[in-house]
Amino acid sequence: MRAGIKLTFFFCLVLVFSVVKSGYPQEADVAKYPNRPVSLVVAFPPGGTTDLGFRLLAKETEKYLKQPVVVLNKVGGAGAIGVGAVASAKPDGYTIGQIPGQTVFVTPYLEKLPFDPQKDLTYIMQFAESTFGVIVKGNSPFKQFSDLIAYARQNPKKLTYGTNGIAGIANLTMEQIARKEKVQLIHIPFKGAPEAQAAILGEHIAFFAGEFNYSLLESGEIRLLALFSEKPRADYPQTPILKDLGYDVPCPVFWAIGGPKGMPDGIARKVEDAFTKVLQEPSFIKGMQTLRAPIIYRSSKELNDYVPRTYELFGKLMTDMGLVK
Repeated sequence: MRAGIKLTFFFCLVLVFSVVKSGYPQEADVAKYPNRPVSLVVAFPPGGTTDLGFRLLAKETEKYLKQPVVVLNKVGGAGAIGVGAVASAKPDGYTIGQIPGQTVFVTPYLEKLPFDPQKDLTYIMQFAESTFGVIVKGNSPFKQFSDLIAYARQNPKKLTYGTNGIAGIANLTMEQIARKEKVQLIHIPFKGAPEAQAAILGEHIAFFAGEFNYSLLESGEIRLLALFSEKPRADYPQTPILKDLGYDVPCPVFWAIGGPKGMPDGIARKVEDAFTKVLQEPSFIKGMQTLRAPIIYRSSKELNDYVPRTYELFGKLMTDMGLVK
């Protein structure tokens, strides 16, 4: 009997030791992280503005992480392929990546994904946003955004506009505005911004909502009426943002970074701290100005508050529009 008690006590000690010891590797990993290159997945093709912005961030972050940050482009599914690669990665901090607003707030309502953006990701930080706006042809009679609304109100179902796709962020933003103003717009989806801007120049549509060509703007061939930005833009001081016009609607065109669910808090904080320091670097600021991408920072805490709230708003909007399957 006594031998049995001793044996049981021995196994209990082994179990306790194993449980305590199991915490050590994670603590050690946090302390020595990173000790090898970190992969940063970008969900869009190489060479675009977003890709270049993430590459700039990766390069500048290496000095703080003391390791290479290698950009990997995993393209497809409106960002879902890239986000899926992040969500399915080992949660050790060595695979992180871009988390596009379209993938987080829209795609889950349209199709079943192999991951849940609300549950399977660790949101680390936002560092910038794309430059989206409403543009018209340079000689258009519409001089300001309110002119578009006035025309739509006086001419139901006659004001045409383009975006880069049905149920894209720009399309959903315009539909929110149309609902608030109680006007009906005619949406024409295009394969991309260049095709839509050609339609603007050819006067086939009245306006376009989305990313625009800066050279066309600077030459006066197109005119910018409003910006889908969260904050006023120093580079476009005369152009109102949606809030200035009375539209408190979400337009999440953010450049955010996340990792897989289960990343140790210590590692996530190290990554966020390194990226945040880069935002103050003169070389990074200059590079982002060249890309015309404003630096807009959201901490991990702010992002984790913003994401579920905005997800619910888009769900309600898309349900009302009959888009939810």
